[in-house]
Amino acid sequence: MKEEISISNGSDSQLERMFGLTENGTNVKTEILAGVTTFVTMAYILFVNPIILGDAGMDKGAVFMATALAAALTTLFMGVYANYPFALAPGMGLNAYFAYVMVGGAGLSWQAALGAVFVSGIIGIIVTLTGLRELLIKAIPMPLKHAMGAGIGMFITFIGLTNAGIVIASEDTFLDLGNLTEPGPLLATIGLIIMAILVARGIKGGILLGILITTIIGIPMGITQFPSSPISLPPSLAPTMFKLNILSVLKFSLFPVIFSLFFTDMFDSIGTFVGVASRTGMIDAEGNLKRGNKALFVDFIGTVLGSLLGTSTITTYVESTAGVTEGGRTGLTSVVVAIMFAASVIFSPIALAVPGEAVAPALIMVGVFMATSLNKIDFSDFYEAFPAFLTAIMMPLSYSISFGLAIGFVAYAALMLLARRGKEVHWIMYALAVIFILYFAFIR
Repeated sequence: MKEEISISNGSDSQLERMFGLTENGTNVKTEILAGVTTFVTMAYILFVNPIILGDAGMDKGAVFMATALAAALTTLFMGVYANYPFALAPGMGLNAYFAYVMVGGAGLSWQAALGAVFVSGIIGIIVTLTGLRELLIKAIPMPLKHAMGAGIGMFITFIGLTNAGIVIASEDTFLDLGNLTEPGPLLATIGLIIMAILVARGIKGGILLGILITTIIGIPMGITQFPSSPISLPPSLAPTMFKLNILSVLKFSLFPVIFSLFFTDMFDSIGTFVGVASRTGMIDAEGNLKRGNKALFVDFIGTVLGSLLGTSTITTYVESTAGVTEGGRTGLTSVVVAIMFAASVIFSPIALAVPGEAVAPALIMVGVFMATSLNKIDFSDFYEAFPAFLTAIMMPLSYSISFGLAIGFVAYAALMLLARRGKEVHWIMYALAVIFILYFAFIR
């Protein structure tokens, strides 16, 4: 018994030295609980990502493996290197952008789309290591930052509604309400109601639980084909691993696409970092995130790694808040999440059995969460409201995040210049506006 205690204490001592548990007001038990909580709240990506990227023509089994391994390795790196309780995985919204805009809309092959993800990650690493990150953050006005998040949210919601068959195309009115009595739209509607109730009641892992319940309901409806066994040997990574095509995206016409990936990943991650860290004392006296560059570096490394394995942009999950709420304060929380993602690779039959109708409500819910950033825009100030509104609304209407971003940037620069407030605008904004104007004039 004494020997067991000694071993335990030795192990705890090693973890103490590695993560500074006492210094951060936590312990091993609390960190494990926090890690489990975070994983449960974000594990839905294992079910969702194969379906979304599968719509881009990618092998679902390989995407499942790429999702699990990229999440495990990047989250482990975050825990050990940056010592933060942040978990990472392929980002919701960015995976939809990959499948439905880059591949479905722009006509890129999924191999080329992975190449664009890789390039955006490399740009992110360079920006982080050179200090250009701070310059970009300061250059882009806050209203446009908030509008971008809201616009992406509305765009994702639109995708979820159309994938579910709740919203359909119409020759007369462009869009129309689908037939909700048909099995597919009906199941998606039921799933959306269930998921909304679970999330509204604050149930941890509400999105994941909603997906599982909807999947089960789909069995008697003839939509879900449940596997004979819930576990199996891990699927092969071969169909997607190292299949990216980098050279095909190194052209000016694809600059908006790559910039959108980079920009969205950076600001989404920074927003998550600050939002989660503000609850934990990880923010210094000047309002900066301690070891912030390390955390962002890990985020972009994850994006590069994900593209090599065969998945869309890796980003830091806001669901990390769930673990922090449970007391997670160090990288040990992330290590626990990483272990659980690694262990999940044997459950591919369950993940691949989830129908698209069960995933569509998750996209809609993510859109709701992202649209809340509209609250931070001052609509009483027209100079702020006009370009922000155009940025947000044009993303779903043009079916393009990059187009919405471009229109918003041009509108902001032009409005401020014509109002003789041009000196308030950073020169980078003018440069980006000119680039986008040239793009629309000569390339688009």
